[in-house]
Amino acid sequence: MTATHTILLVEDNPVDILLMQRAFRNGALADTALQIVRDGDAAVFYLNGDGEYSDRARYPLPAIILLDLKLPRRSGHEVLGWLKKQPDLKRLPVVILTTSWQPLDVGRAYDLGVNSYLVKPFGFAALLEMMNCFKDYWLDRTELPEVMRS
Repeated sequence: MTATHTILLVEDNPVDILLMQRAFRNGALADTALQIVRDGDAAVFYLNGDGEYSDRARYPLPAIILLDLKLPRRSGHEVLGWLKKQPDLKRLPVVILTTSWQPLDVGRAYDLGVNSYLVKPFGFAALLEMMNCFKDYWLDRTELPEVMRS
């Protein structure tokens, strides 16, 4: 099966990574490639195509980024702020996926240009349902921008 889209998951929690991989495998996202980086600096390197991420056949630009806020090295807010300043990447849709429902975190994310803000649900069944809705909205119904990176 060939992946129709690539999603970049920026997440440092190993349990959340495993649950997300399982949700992708077992749900409506089974035909979607999931790339994972574990900190904010790695997200920037991936998106910039720096170092090990220069091979775009192996590390393609994502259609959408799922971004946690509480990350090592560079926070999700910092990654989002950097991304929205990049002329050829700023249109990449970013969905925050975090445990924080704090109004300051939500407001700051929207001020920085996030496209959606989701709070991680409790339990695998709720995550699977959320990811099925995510696919329906973002991959089946939304016209995504083309993003080119030289």
